[in-house]
Amino acid sequence: MGGFILTLIVVTFILLVSGIKVIQEYERAVVFRLGRLVGHRGPGLIVIIPVIETMVRVDLRVVTMDIPAQDVITKDNIPVRIDGVLYFKITDPNKAITAVEDYMFATKQLAQTSLRGVSGEASFDEILAEREKINNKLHDVIDVATDPWGIKVSNVEIKHVEIPENMQRAIARQAEAERVRRAKIILAEGEAQAALKLKEAGDILDTDPVVLRYLEVISEASKEKSNTIIFPAQMMDWLKIISKQ
Repeated sequence: MGGFILTLIVVTFILLVSGIKVIQEYERAVVFRLGRLVGHRGPGLIVIIPVIETMVRVDLRVVTMDIPAQDVITKDNIPVRIDGVLYFKITDPNKAITAVEDYMFATKQLAQTSLRGVSGEASFDEILAEREKINNKLHDVIDVATDPWGIKVSNVEIKHVEIPENMQRAIARQAEAERVRRAKIILAEGEAQAALKLKEAGDILDTDPVVLRYLEVISEASKEKSNTIIFPAQMMDWLKIISKQ
């Protein structure tokens, strides 16, 4: 009889000790009593009634989740491969455990389908040039869908956009054509400005035939290296005016 009592005391002590749990600052314990949700407890030292109560630990820290690469057909029928990253955290531990079977798996699947859907509604140029706009739309879609699960999405980012090789060559040709176009525009603008200056200089020369005669003489004299050219004061004034135009 004494041995039975001793055994009972030891078993009771072990059960009581097993019911003592330490919950970290970034954790919560979602407690069920005979299958019914009691609520969450923690952080710190908590006591769970052995056999009658069970608990599930929930991490409240921000989770960084990779969104696997998805094959997407853009709005303008261009195939691309896109991956991303999702940042979220649990705001309601009770919902995260009771509202969805596996909140990590469910959130990952939702992120993948949302990435395909939102990217498919955008054009190829929008995916390349307006990535921030797509990120914001992805955030709104995923955040609304995960709210009933007690999850708050803090950020969604597209990481890489993989373009087919033939599209890469086409983009390179387009960029080269754009550089050539800009170079031609700059050259044309320079020639237009030069022509305008020449016209202004011609108008000045036409007003004084003496200046024109001086320039003709200088042109002839400059063909001989041994000649020394002396500019009249009036000529120097006209040259200064022309050079300022």
